[in-house]
Amino acid sequence: MARIARLSAWLGGADLRVGHTYLPGDRWHNIEGPPGFLDVWADWRGEREDRMLVLNVPMLERNEEGVPDDEVRELLRQGAAGRFDHHFKALAERLVSLEAPDTVIVLGWEMNGVTYTHRCGPDPEAWKTYWNRIVTTMRSVPGQKFRFDFTPSRGLDAVPWTECYPGDDTVDVIGMDSYDQPAGLSFDEQVTEPYGLQAHVDFARARGKPVSYPEWGLFRNGDNPEYMRRMLAWMDEQRPLYNTLTDYCPHGVWQCGDNPRASDVYRTVLSGRTDRPTNPVEPADPTAPADPTAPAEPATPVEPTSSMESAPPVAPPAPRPPSTCSPLDLGLWVEHWLGGRLCVPVERRSRTG
Repeated sequence: MARIARLSAWLGGADLRVGHTYLPGDRWHNIEGPPGFLDVWADWRGEREDRMLVLNVPMLERNEEGVPDDEVRELLRQGAAGRFDHHFKALAERLVSLEAPDTVIVLGWEMNGVTYTHRCGPDPEAWKTYWNRIVTTMRSVPGQKFRFDFTPSRGLDAVPWTECYPGDDTVDVIGMDSYDQPAGLSFDEQVTEPYGLQAHVDFARARGKPVSYPEWGLFRNGDNPEYMRRMLAWMDEQRPLYNTLTDYCPHGVWQCGDNPRASDVYRTVLSGRTDRPTNPVEPADPTAPADPTAPAEPATPVEPTSSMESAPPVAPPAPRPPSTCSPLDLGLWVEHWLGGRLCVPVERRSRTG
């Protein structure tokens, strides 16, 4: 939690109201929210009424182990039949017991791609049934006030994300993970491409849902201050429920020193912003669904105003090691459980080997 304060200081005292973390997707035990993992986040959330806890929740274990399509298809069908309900009930009960019943659950994110075992492509119908079952299970826990965020990645990816949409009854927020990619794609093209930024906003507004940007940042186009300026202006215009920048290299602007020009833009635009959130934009015509495949005219970028809809990101930096030692990079999960990065005294290391 000290890292949140450091980011706020870097941003000139900007008011950070969103804490965003991920449950490990390696084993079901961790998807249930193991004891000690969520406690500090729930405590932070409870310190102020206007804070928001956002939690990415995998839908299947072995979520990043390259499970083949035929096995994914079978797992999705088992989930749709209720085999894994008890894991999500356990997670819901844990969040309620930690007094974080209003957590925003980003369930099965980037399902339209191929990265995760919880992808939609092998069986979209089973995926949608499974999503609905998870939401129904978690909502059945007394005291819960969860909001469920359906978050594909921007663009077509492996399958159209609209084919994975499980329905308005079980979706509270429609998010989009949107990085500056592929190489050479302009921001206007990111807006107007099929299943892009404009299609996402139109799709959400047609259903009366707020939008969010759980992951965004630089990627395939290097230090890109124009992207940073346009994306911040886009979010000021669209007024999402929240946004959280992915803040490590190559995506980030605080922990990553590779993007100094984009970092300057981000810091200048957001420094000192402490104004309260307002309500998300209401849909102009909730009865008229939009075609997410149709390119739209690019929105005219607006300069950021004093209305800060959502907090800047809270991605934590690694603690700075003392000058007398050199840090060991053991990976984020190891460092989390150790409470920090291990440090080897300089005088014990060879400078010639």
